[in-house]
Amino acid sequence: MFKEILGLPAHVLVVHAVVVLVPLLALLSAAYVALPRFRSRLDWAVALLAVAAPLSAFVAVQSGEELNDAFIARGMQGPIVDQILEHSRYGDVLFRWVLPLAVATLLLLVVTSGHSRVPKLPSWVTPVLSVVVVALGVVSLIYVYLTGHSGSEAVWGNTF
Repeated sequence: MFKEILGLPAHVLVVHAVVVLVPLLALLSAAYVALPRFRSRLDWAVALLAVAAPLSAFVAVQSGEELNDAFIARGMQGPIVDQILEHSRYGDVLFRWVLPLAVATLLLLVVTSGHSRVPKLPSWVTPVLSVVVVALGVVSLIYVYLTGHSGSEAVWGNTF
């Protein structure tokens, strides 16, 4: 399922979505926290990103595993295998940070929505969720960088 898109390895196409969507989620979530007066303008974009970013990261991990299996089946050996393994580890960790970021962001959206069905919560919930969202966003940005850099290093490192 995650092997190819129109005859090309799916992974090399999907990673571009991760590189765009995860930083957007982190940045717009931080803006949602820092700029309360703009929350009504940001809420739908943040909600959509909270769904799309972890989904794209999941598909990137799965398609990366498919690509790695194809490389091993073709007999790939040497230091490149270690680079791919490092990249794979970063990708797994990235997904493990983006998913909680998405969940915390969606919780923050619900808590600050002002909807009548949302129960009255203690006053500390919104600030705590805000700090969690920003912290998870920072860590997610770091892992987007580490994952992308290690992947591009594996592909392009010896080119120039």
